[in-house]
Amino acid sequence: MKRFIAALGCAMVLVCASAQAQQNYPDRPVRIIVPFAAGGAVDSIARIVGAKLQESLKQPFVVENRRGAGGNIAATEVARAPADGYTMLLTTVGHAISPSINKKLNYHPLNDFVPVTQVISASLLLVTNPKFPAKTLDDILRLARERPGALNYGSTGMGNPLHLTMEMLKLQAGVDIQMVPFRGDAPLNQALVQGDVEMAVSPLGTARPQVEAGALRAIAVTGDRRSPALPDVKTIAEQGFPGFSTDSWQGLFLPAKTPRPIVDRIQQEVATILKDPTVIKRIEAFGSEPVGSTPEAFLDFVTREIEKYAKLVREAKIPSQE
Repeated sequence: MKRFIAALGCAMVLVCASAQAQQNYPDRPVRIIVPFAAGGAVDSIARIVGAKLQESLKQPFVVENRRGAGGNIAATEVARAPADGYTMLLTTVGHAISPSINKKLNYHPLNDFVPVTQVISASLLLVTNPKFPAKTLDDILRLARERPGALNYGSTGMGNPLHLTMEMLKLQAGVDIQMVPFRGDAPLNQALVQGDVEMAVSPLGTARPQVEAGALRAIAVTGDRRSPALPDVKTIAEQGFPGFSTDSWQGLFLPAKTPRPIVDRIQQEVATILKDPTVIKRIEAFGSEPVGSTPEAFLDFVTREIEKYAKLVREAKIPSQE
């Protein structure tokens, strides 16, 4: 009995200590792990949100860049971190794509994480060189059917959302358009403007200045609704493919088993930040829109994204990467 009482007492002490830690959260610096280099779109969003969290929660939120393996190095680090709210992952749609495109992962994209909130949604844009004879999506698909395998599109890598969006369109339209790989957005955009490749799916924030300057032609938005940045450009769904929808997105994740009060605290703070007019303006400058969804809504969204890309990779017979 004495041992039982002592054990019970120890358990109560631990529970009380845990509750106190959650109540005082955060009481030391928090790390935001980003899977990409400093200065990029994901890093920039992390620093905008991190700075505002630091203001509201009175502790440093330090952005750390962990490049490599398409985001898997950063995700692995966060999956293995203590579930105490002091290490979080800000990542992209690649988190939902990785299970289907990689032969081996050191983590599970859902079981090893708590989805906290979707931070932004970023539209993608199908664009062509203005000298390319196709001026509409119908024109592109007609040419592709007349000349199977003769048309090409540029992409910055196997298995990223730009590549998979084009493969989804090819699959649904039943056409053969060849991929030309590039080692980054800059050389791809240069090739597009020069007419070395005929078309590409590009982040709207990257392509819009070229579209507005007349250096590229906007054919379609890939999401489920038109972008406020280019309201006259129809979606792919509007142009004969009901239900077609792909976007780039960024979201916050914590290690699995992070206490719910901490998850809710972060989500609520970020949702408030994303309603700040100055933050909205900065996010829209990237061609993106703030979201701030609940953990439940984000979990449902990520689950559907994983299922969508798994189906696409399987049906398009896209090879797995080592």
